[in-house]
Amino acid sequence: MNNVFDFKTVGKTQVTVENGFVKIVRRGLMNRFNNGGGDKNIRISSLSGIQIKKPGLTQGYIQFVFSGSKDTTGVMDAVRDENSIMFAKKEYDLALKLRDHVEELINQPLQTQNETSSNSAADELLKLKQLLDAGVLSQEEFETQKVKLLSN
Repeated sequence: MNNVFDFKTVGKTQVTVENGFVKIVRRGLMNRFNNGGGDKNIRISSLSGIQIKKPGLTQGYIQFVFSGSKDTTGVMDAVRDENSIMFAKKEYDLALKLRDHVEELINQPLQTQNETSSNSAADELLKLKQLLDAGVLSQEEFETQKVKLLSN
């Protein structure tokens, strides 16, 4: 399955789903104004769900939901929510594919989300270091995962 979802019409947002994360990259002046710009990485295991609003008179949106987070109550909230992605009517099918893909990953056991069949501990350690360097993992998270890897 394609792991890159490019919403070009409304929010100029690219969503990549890989390695246990959803990465949101926003482009354009309106995204910078509404969301401050920058990339957002969301650990799939921290998601409790994904909500989608079908476009009608207004644009549609997808919201990534965390346990304890407040659901978006409309398009105006979604525009300013860093965990939401706006899309146009013609991108609805793409939004559904993204939702289905992320829901499938949310429903997998945590073990399966991070498992790769033939990777050695050194390969896994290298991946963790890359996530640390990219700012996705904190130093504490890195150390915790490193200890787990090396103790197996």
